[in-house]
Amino acid sequence: MFEKAFTPTSLKIRGVFRASRQRVFEAWTKPDLLKQWFHPARGYSVPLAEVDLRVGGKYRLGMLPPGEEEMIAVSGEYREIEPLEKLVFTWAWESDDPETEETLVTVEFFDRGGHTEVVLTHERFPHPDARDRHVAGWEGCLTGLAALFDQQEV
Repeated sequence: MFEKAFTPTSLKIRGVFRASRQRVFEAWTKPDLLKQWFHPARGYSVPLAEVDLRVGGKYRLGMLPPGEEEMIAVSGEYREIEPLEKLVFTWAWESDDPETEETLVTVEFFDRGGHTEVVLTHERFPHPDARDRHVAGWEGCLTGLAALFDQQEV
C-alpha cells in the first residue's frame, strides 16, 4: 500500500489518499482529526492532541496502547508550514531515556486528481535501529489516515 525508501538515518514513505489536499492537510493539523487516526497500530487511542500551527509553535500527541493506562507521547516544534503543501516539524519522544534524540519530519502533500499523495520523510535518526523502530509506527499511522477517509465520502 505504501512505497518506502531508506538511508541509514532516514526513512521515506509515500502513499495516495482518497481525499483532497485540503482534507488531508487538515487531518495533520486539527486536533480532533489527529485523535481519530494518529496511532501506530489498531487498538491504540489518542486521548491527547495539541497543535499550535505556526512556525515556532508546538504540538504534542499522546497515544494510549491497548490495555495500558500510561500514554506514550511525542512532541515537537513546527519549523516550516506551507498550507496544503508542506509541514516540517521536530519529533521527540517524551521519556526519561537520555538516549532519546530529536529528529525531523517533513510531510509533503501533492494533488493527484482529487486524491492526495503524501510523502513523509523522517530523518536525523542516530542509527538504523532507531529508524527501523519508526517504520512500522508510521505505516500504522498512515493506514489509520487512509481508514479515516475510507469511512467518509471523498
